[in-house]
Amino acid sequence: MSTYRAIEALDGAFTQVERELSAPGAGQVRIRVEACGVCHSDVLGVHNLNGSRSAGTPIVPGHEVVGWIDAVGDGAGTWSVGQRVGVGFLAGHCGVCANCRQGEFTYCTNQPVTGDTIDGGYAEYLTAPVSGLVAVPEEWDAAEAAPLLCAGITVYNALRKGAARPGGLVAVQGIGGLGHLAIQYAAKLGLRVAAIARGEDKRELALKLGATDYIDSSVVDPGQALQELGGAQVIVATAANGASMTPLVDGLGLRGKLVVVGAAADPIEVTTGSLIFGGRSIEGSLTGTSSENEENLAFALAHDVRPMVERVPLEQAADAYDRMMSGAARFRMVLTTGAAR
Repeated sequence: MSTYRAIEALDGAFTQVERELSAPGAGQVRIRVEACGVCHSDVLGVHNLNGSRSAGTPIVPGHEVVGWIDAVGDGAGTWSVGQRVGVGFLAGHCGVCANCRQGEFTYCTNQPVTGDTIDGGYAEYLTAPVSGLVAVPEEWDAAEAAPLLCAGITVYNALRKGAARPGGLVAVQGIGGLGHLAIQYAAKLGLRVAAIARGEDKRELALKLGATDYIDSSVVDPGQALQELGGAQVIVATAANGASMTPLVDGLGLRGKLVVVGAAADPIEVTTGSLIFGGRSIEGSLTGTSSENEENLAFALAHDVRPMVERVPLEQAADAYDRMMSGAARFRMVLTTGAAR
């Protein structure tokens, strides 16, 4: 096989192309893709929002990738052909920037972003740096593992940063691609979970996923409702809307923490008193390292945390992306290539 199929994006338009298969360079591996999740953050590459590429340069989107190593370049370390691996949003760290020198690899300032600064997983093959590889247990179904490499690790690490005590109250705002996973992780971590969403249509699902309480933010103030439940140790905010996060701060208990993972254009507004009296805080959280992602996959496998996915073939990437962006997906779209080991 000398060529492979890939879906390129340029200025929001998708095109299927045939590309020449090339050998991985030093410190890289080539991956035969089994599955790739479709994530809202794909919009960065699809529309070149960060200006990562010069005008007119297409990109292969996708950063929730699971597959098998097909070839290795020089300096690949212990990674070998036939090994099952994944690649997430951040494709590896440089190891020499100021943040890396402090061990903050997630915030590496020279880090490639899969599907934005380098080609991603909307393709049959992907070349990736070894520093970004995640070992994926073979027990995983590829389409279920893929979303955990971004959506899963994002909420898993958010909960860990919140450091809620077992039995403590944790709230999850938003029951979508991130929120439906956050509820499961929190419940399996032994936490009491309050799910927050607009309307009654998601109550049954939230309780089925492991929530102990449901708050309909369209009829009650979510902060007040959380206080009536005793105050949340941690609130994981997944909705991409800053205004909807504003009332959550007053729902935090003593030294409670609002951990923000939903990227929004509008601000979160908070009074100084809400933070000072009670020692409350607001913190952002961004994905995680490769080793943290391996821990995430192991935890999810052991405790049966599973994303709800809709599988579509690679050639239907544009339709899958549109369905995700419209909010119609329930809850993660995943592209499959039909590849086997």
